[in-house]
Amino acid sequence: MSISTRIEPETSGPAAPSRSKWVAFGALVLLTALGWVYLGLMIAGHMDATAGHGIPMPGHQGGFAALGPGMGWLDRVMPGAELDPAVRAVVDALCRPSFGHASLAGTATEAAIAVLMWVAMVLAMMLPTAAPMIMSAASVADAAARRHESAASPLAVMAGYVAVWTAFALVAAVAQIVLTRLALLDAGMVTASPLFAGAVFIAAGAYQFSPVKDRCAANCQRPVPFFAAERGRSGGFRLGLRQGRYCVGCCWAMMLLMFAVGTMNLIWMAGLGLVMAVEKIAGTPRLSRLSGLIMIAIGATTIAVAVMARWPA
Repeated sequence: MSISTRIEPETSGPAAPSRSKWVAFGALVLLTALGWVYLGLMIAGHMDATAGHGIPMPGHQGGFAALGPGMGWLDRVMPGAELDPAVRAVVDALCRPSFGHASLAGTATEAAIAVLMWVAMVLAMMLPTAAPMIMSAASVADAAARRHESAASPLAVMAGYVAVWTAFALVAAVAQIVLTRLALLDAGMVTASPLFAGAVFIAAGAYQFSPVKDRCAANCQRPVPFFAAERGRSGGFRLGLRQGRYCVGCCWAMMLLMFAVGTMNLIWMAGLGLVMAVEKIAGTPRLSRLSGLIMIAIGATTIAVAVMARWPA
């Protein structure tokens, strides 16, 4: 009698990404893309308005350069761009950037558009910075599932994180409307006061050296120990709320720099988002210190130039 034994081939190498990781990654990409698409429509609406369509933009000469420093290169890339009528209708309904215009001043429409814009900004800028944290939550959940233990859902963690930043967006939208009423921001959401812009840069730079910043950044930089320690103690949404609070504590000052450079300035949105993402994976406060020094230098230079321009000859 012969006995045959079938030997299964051994597998080696890293395991393929689990379904939970793919779902978490897909949700990150989708929400981030939605944020950038909305902001793109808003920018397109500004360009269309300055070309003479829709609601006019008082005080602007037209073009992307009116949206803040660094945006002028888009005028060279897309000269004379105008919206298709169907796209224009969508922009008019959802995201016409007409804050401060007399016909909309003080209305619920203006407030709603401001909130939507800030929500889109936090999705576009902050969700990518949370990718390591959310994927770490997925890894911890996978490890717990292999041991037949319960763990927080990465989607619930993401929902809690987004909820905290949505609350921040509400506060920022109110601040934007107040600053517009005080004439510190113009109708295109660009700062109307170099002194105000300089002060924002200096304040944001100083915060980079604060102990609160260091503590919050440390929690953002080490998500795996956080989730491992909290496994089974809290639900995913509550864990996301806690991580969101750490992230707001780490990054709120840099987000408010948008008031200094223009809240529809895509160049600074992308640049600040990149700085915050690198800061979270750096594992050291040195980048925070360097960026803080740069912000303080920019703010001091902006104020000095403004004062010298007004100094009597």
